[in-house]
Amino acid sequence: MSAPSVLLLLTSVVLVVATLPLLVELLVLSVAGLLPQVRVEHEEPKTDPMPITVLIPAHNEEALIGRCLRTVFVAADSATEVLVVAHNCTDATAAQAEAAGAKVLVLNDPSQTGKGSALVWGFTAALAERSQAVLVIDADSVIDAGLIAAVRKRLQAGARALQCRYEVHNSHDSQRTRLMALAFFGVNVIRPRGRARLGLSAGILGNGFALHRQVLTQIPYDAQSVVEDLEYHLALIKAGIRVEFIDSAAVRGEMPVSTTGARTQRARWEGGRLRMMRRWTLDLLGGVFRGQVRQIEPVLDLISLPIASEVILLLIAACLPMPWLRLYAVGAFAVLLFHITAAAISGPGFWTTMRALPIVPSYILWKLRILPEIWRTSRFDAAWVRTKRESTANGH
Repeated sequence: MSAPSVLLLLTSVVLVVATLPLLVELLVLSVAGLLPQVRVEHEEPKTDPMPITVLIPAHNEEALIGRCLRTVFVAADSATEVLVVAHNCTDATAAQAEAAGAKVLVLNDPSQTGKGSALVWGFTAALAERSQAVLVIDADSVIDAGLIAAVRKRLQAGARALQCRYEVHNSHDSQRTRLMALAFFGVNVIRPRGRARLGLSAGILGNGFALHRQVLTQIPYDAQSVVEDLEYHLALIKAGIRVEFIDSAAVRGEMPVSTTGARTQRARWEGGRLRMMRRWTLDLLGGVFRGQVRQIEPVLDLISLPIASEVILLLIAACLPMPWLRLYAVGAFAVLLFHITAAAISGPGFWTTMRALPIVPSYILWKLRILPEIWRTSRFDAAWVRTKRESTANGH
């Protein structure tokens, strides 16, 4: 075999190895999400309602904290405490939260940066009181009126960790937020739903997740990376704790409209995932080899490429003069289309959601331009950078 042929074969193998984990993940979870849900009727608790703390970490969120708290108080009852951690704020976040009726803890410490620090402080404060569980809601979000009740019901029925359905609130602001909404339906609805159907841990998505006091005592929340939600979920998986999925109630967060805000957010998410992949892959694989088969899916998820990167590599594969590789690429694109279709169907309107697809080529080019920033964010010493907000509560 000639040197060019060997190089072509090696390139083909590398492309398959790099793209296969995401394809397996999407195919299995998308199909599993179509399976009928096993409905378990939970008896109404005969005891008093479980005390729950709604924890809202907030850094300079004066534009949106009032809107968030209004929806939280609509969903709250007498057994719910609402706690806002005003974290290194230089605006009126604390004053507005207090005026809205929330309990406010002020954390001013430049050495404690990132959302993880605010969560640690908030969890500690909640556990020092009578709360039996903590529900985390981002300050830029709104929640369904029945969300707290749904969380409490599942916790009193025995769940120890929960993730609610997490969607985009401002999906109509721009083509970018429409595309983000479609991506959220895939990552935050289809995949957790599929995991739930298979009896796997749904994942923690950073917003709309709840933890029982027993879990926070057993696995103290000390995640401080730029993707603290993923970091803590991996710790739960290692401890054998499964996160259950609430598909019936949603939290909806604000997504950046500007290019600057989107770049910061995307670099933090994808760079942080690279960091967790380097930190956790061998650890989880060790568990798989020891017979912990439920860790196979988290490994696949951890080593999977972002869909945009996947598409780039599959396009390269389709262009190479290898018939079997071209056939693989066609099958791979069919899997991606199936997953995207399932995600769009789970949204409020199929064609409305699919209207975001025409900007995918420009989005992929944009992703290529920010690769250096993603790589910098993947370093273990990378700092947590807040996403810039453009919208106000009056605008939505």
